[in-house]
Amino acid sequence: MAVVPGLSSVRGVPGLSSVRGVPGLSSVRGVPGQDCAQPGEDRINGSWARAMLQADAIGALETGGGTRVAVLSTGVDRGQPQLGDRVLAGDDTVDNAGTADQDCTGTGTQVAGVISGLRNGGDSDAAGLAPGAVILPVRVMPDDPAGSEPTPGTLTRGILTAVQQNADVVVVAAPVYRDDPDLKSAVATAVAQGTVIVAAVGDLGSRDDGNPDPYPASYPGVIGVGAVDQNGQIAPASQFGEYVDLVAPGVAVPALQTGRGLVETSGTAVAAGFVGAAAALLRAREPRLPPAEVARRLIATASPAPTGPAFGAGVVNPYAALTARVVDTEARRLPALEAAPLPDDTAELRRRAIAISSAVVAAVLVVGLLLAAAAFRRSRRQWRPGLAVRPKSPPEPLEPGPPVMLLDTPPPEPARRP
Repeated sequence: MAVVPGLSSVRGVPGLSSVRGVPGLSSVRGVPGQDCAQPGEDRINGSWARAMLQADAIGALETGGGTRVAVLSTGVDRGQPQLGDRVLAGDDTVDNAGTADQDCTGTGTQVAGVISGLRNGGDSDAAGLAPGAVILPVRVMPDDPAGSEPTPGTLTRGILTAVQQNADVVVVAAPVYRDDPDLKSAVATAVAQGTVIVAAVGDLGSRDDGNPDPYPASYPGVIGVGAVDQNGQIAPASQFGEYVDLVAPGVAVPALQTGRGLVETSGTAVAAGFVGAAAALLRAREPRLPPAEVARRLIATASPAPTGPAFGAGVVNPYAALTARVVDTEARRLPALEAAPLPDDTAELRRRAIAISSAVVAAVLVVGLLLAAAAFRRSRRQWRPGLAVRPKSPPEPLEPGPPVMLLDTPPPEPARRP
């Protein structure tokens, strides 16, 4: 979008809510910093998210051409230069009238950027994973930078609108926190007609926010997405539960800003955008792939992450999904990502070491006592104390003979005759 210097929008001025066709003006809606988001930076050096997801390698395999991705959010800025002419008019389900190809808030444009953003010359810091995909914007929440949320009704209408306009993939950028039968039915209808539904699990995962169940991420057939940071750790606000199927980059991610330029954004919405792009890449490669198989492929090829209800199957790995490299979990690693530093748990390790040492000493003492007892019982069976054997003496004669006189001379023997 071309922007008048000093103006990103002029909302509320009669005749200037939308000015198209005027040279240099595609949308003038408000004073910068008051109504709409200001233009972003011209350049942001480096994108850890693209490095983690091997974006450059993916581009050599598939671009997502021929697919249509619906972004259910605040709208998408059709005039953002790096989105080119690949943003359709879309629909506004909040007011049930008009298009959704303008985005004062910027959330929808940021999500669309990680899906289908083009390189800015040689700069690919905010380029999307599926730059060949066409974006169908569907506004399901008021376009208000002060903050807004969808309703079950707007999400229901948004999903059905996307299906009617032949979306291959639907990305729900913000959940609702009330189970609604109409919304659940809309999801079932979309999946039955072959539309892949990807939904952010929400950003109320901190202790103070209570981590309520998000919808439509909690419904069957929906790929629920949480957010991780550059160390592979879960984002502090990312929600957790059985509804999390995958995680993706969602902290300080370079993305397209409404109007022009780049901005760093965080949250499960942009993480859902990355997974939506991965689903579009699979659909471009295999158009007849059913939603359940798309989900199975993405989950089976996810890069491993710390276990727990916040990570699902792990970090989405579009390159592995495209090449169908389903390998043993222990053999896979997060691409281009250093392992997170271990927490300082010295006290806990010391406590465990003392406990283990004490257990070993106790076990040795018990074994020693058992061996001693066994030896004692064995010795009692083989040895008995007794009296010494009485020495034998010769028997005395019954009648003693005459005493022998030691000093008497024996009588001479008689002489023999010749």
